[in-house]
Amino acid sequence: MAFLDRRNRGNIPLCLHCREPAVQTTPDRHEFFMRRALAEARAAAEEGEVPVGAVIIHEGRIIAAAHNMVERLKDPTAHAEILAITQAAAALRDWRLEGTVLYVTKEPCPMCAGAVVLARIPLVVWGADDPLRGGALSRFAILQSETLNHRCRIVRGILKDESLALLQGFFRRLRRGTAIPEEPRNPPD
Repeated sequence: MAFLDRRNRGNIPLCLHCREPAVQTTPDRHEFFMRRALAEARAAAEEGEVPVGAVIIHEGRIIAAAHNMVERLKDPTAHAEILAITQAAAALRDWRLEGTVLYVTKEPCPMCAGAVVLARIPLVVWGADDPLRGGALSRFAILQSETLNHRCRIVRGILKDESLALLQGFFRRLRRGTAIPEEPRNPPD
């Protein structure tokens, strides 16, 4: 049975947690959009960034696509999820990203999980878990916190092996000193 409220103009089933319109997804669609996020992650790796990619869909189409750009922008907040949320908010002309799905190759960190909650994204799908720093579920469970004003549905493990291989390969190359392209450093003044 659907909950009805002022924002729900039709008889659309609402999420029991956040009372937002339920987003219809299938495993095939999850894989399709996760492959797009993986393409973004590969672009990050080619730029010497930690290979995390994200896409956000709304009504079945991609409205945002981004990858980590921390090194390029010299900005610690330039994670794939944050950049994608900013793009999606601009595309929808609203900070509330109701009816969207975030696909990301790795479980969001605490900062990104917080941004997901603030943006009211109803469904987050990721590839690889992050047992050490995962802010969405593994370590901090921000997306499911009952103390916050919004909770997200979660689907995890979509194309997990591909996501994990990309991350592990990047860090293996980093330890060998071949992951990040050399960049000229300015001498100190």
